Amino acid sequence: MAETKYWLMKSEPDEFGIDDLASRENQTTYWEGIRNYQARNFMRDDMKPGHKVFFYHSRANPLAIVGTMEVASEPYPDPSQFDPSSKYFDEKATEEKPRWFLVDVRLIRKFEKPVLRDDMKDVDELAEMLLLKKGSRLSIQPVTAQEWRKVHEMAGEKP
Repeated sequence: MAETKYWLMKSEPDEFGIDDLASRENQTTYWEGIRNYQARNFMRDDMKPGHKVFFYHSRANPLAIVGTMEVASEPYPDPSQFDPSSKYFDEKATEEKPRWFLVDVRLIRKFEKPVLRDDMKDVDELAEMLLLKKGSRLSIQPVTAQEWRKVHEMAGEKP
């Protein structure tokens, strides 16, 4: 069996927050609109069903990890790239040669106590976490098993 990998995915809660995911059928949705090549590559090349994901509210007050999800599908072309009326339309993308991919995600749990980014900065075990690195803006990032466990501990949750 393949080793479980861990990820962090960012979303602005006024666009799509954890409560929006909780309200979806089967608490599952596609994670559309990724338009950064490195984030796309993580999704397309590395994410597999069953991988665990932190849901991070970005551009929010406070900035926080608010829960967990799991990857619920293999990667597939993001249909919004083909839709001229979508803000994610890409005129260079074709059905034969898609440029952008996505995965479905399913809610595991919303944390009762979100883990604030400001609190994470002072934790030695999280010192190397990509989220906390100056200039790190990727909307999809790998997370280590140690970081996964520590954030759950801070949230008062079992990993």
